[in-house]
Amino acid sequence: MKIRLAFAGISFAMAFTAAAQNFPVKPIRLVVPFPPGGTVDVTARAIGPALSEVLGQNVMIDNRSGAQGLTGSDLVAKSAPDGYTLLLGSNSTLSVAPSLQKKSPYDPVRDFAPISLIGMTPFVLVVHPSVPAKNMKEFISVAKSKPNAMTMGSGGVGHLVGELFQSMTGTKFLHVPFQGVGPAGIALMGGHVDLLFDQLANSVGPIQSGKTRAIAISSKERSTVLPAIPTMYESGVKNFEVTSITGILAPVGTQPEVIKKVNEAVHKVLNVPAVKKRFTSIALETIPGAPEQFENYIKEDYARWTKVVKDANIPRN
Repeated sequence: MKIRLAFAGISFAMAFTAAAQNFPVKPIRLVVPFPPGGTVDVTARAIGPALSEVLGQNVMIDNRSGAQGLTGSDLVAKSAPDGYTLLLGSNSTLSVAPSLQKKSPYDPVRDFAPISLIGMTPFVLVVHPSVPAKNMKEFISVAKSKPNAMTMGSGGVGHLVGELFQSMTGTKFLHVPFQGVGPAGIALMGGHVDLLFDQLANSVGPIQSGKTRAIAISSKERSTVLPAIPTMYESGVKNFEVTSITGILAPVGTQPEVIKKVNEAVHKVLNVPAVKKRFTSIALETIPGAPEQFENYIKEDYARWTKVVKDANIPRN
């Protein structure tokens, strides 16, 4: 009986390895844990067609929003580790949402197999045009004159970016959460909230059209897409450097051969001229890398925002 079980185990392992080597043989689902319209969704739709072509199978974008990105991310974490259900993750789902939970449904370090980083963009402090401030000095003055009167929308990591900003500048805002940065941006343009710390990639259009006003960005250098926007450092908020990333992950336990194939496909896709042009137009910098690099980033970023939550005494759900 033991010999039969041993042979059965060997046969199963060989079949599993063969399946990984032949990957992919059917369509792949790329889960976006937010509604359409945000940076994660835009990134997915920018790489989806090219990724389908490189892998030889249709890559279907599946928006599974809910619970600040926890719902869709947990779906992937609990999916079969065969490479056919992947997550387009971000700081929101890999660092912020879990750090705000007393008991997250998944562990961002333990429950995923990172495949590759994709893009990076700085954050930008944007306000509704009705806010009487055109630069950082004026903005901080207005905010301090009316503590907790200005409303700050958020749909993910922007919440904690805002908390970090408040702790560094002595300002106080009234937080208004939304189910994703898309809805938060719409609320800002409609004048339902006063300000938003949003990914620059998501805010380029509204800023250029005058529907929102940019105060400062969180990168070391100014954006080549919107060079008129000063950095936080230039604006007097020192050591405020925050970026937002996106990357592809699989459920933990996914075979190394599958991870390698998807990683290589991502690298090829990010060199496709049409994809590079799309990323550049919305201030997204491509940052492909090895799975280990992405894994280290997740560990460090999760620790960073967990500390922000603790230091700011933010209630955990």
